[in-house]
Amino acid sequence: MPEPDQILIRPLQPSDSLEELTAMLHRAYKRLADLGFNYTAVNQSVEKTRERITGCDCFVAVAEGKLIGTVTVKLGPEDEPPWAAGRTDCAHASQLAVDPPFRKTGLGRKLMDVAEDRARAAGFKFCVGNTSERADYLIAFYTGRGYEIVDHVQWPGKTYRSVVLAKKL
Repeated sequence: MPEPDQILIRPLQPSDSLEELTAMLHRAYKRLADLGFNYTAVNQSVEKTRERITGCDCFVAVAEGKLIGTVTVKLGPEDEPPWAAGRTDCAHASQLAVDPPFRKTGLGRKLMDVAEDRARAAGFKFCVGNTSERADYLIAFYTGRGYEIVDHVQWPGKTYRSVVLAKKL
């Protein structure tokens, strides 16, 4: 496994493979699928990955030439989640993923640091996101970073209800 200083977090480049990014998302979200949660990233197509990052800032973690993590930041105005709808002070972080061999290394925290720093630098006052209300370990991760549960939402077609989390930047 590469040393932490050998992992580079940078914006997604046009030369990066969306096929590789999508496959990594599938591996990272398999744990959630195994819990019965049908998150979009569990089995999204390459085209869906492209759609979800278009108009956003997508950051990737790279080690030894491979994509091992990602987070996407949409810099408002937001149309979702509902708590942020119509607000111009909220950035939305989504598709946070760490390839399973790199979990428990602090990479998820570093990716969220990058997302929050990007939102802060762009002048946003909040960073928002959402996850299953039954994904206890993810809720603990976000609340440990200063996020608060501000709303709940049932997304169409999802097998779970989500909590909406917001952090004042």
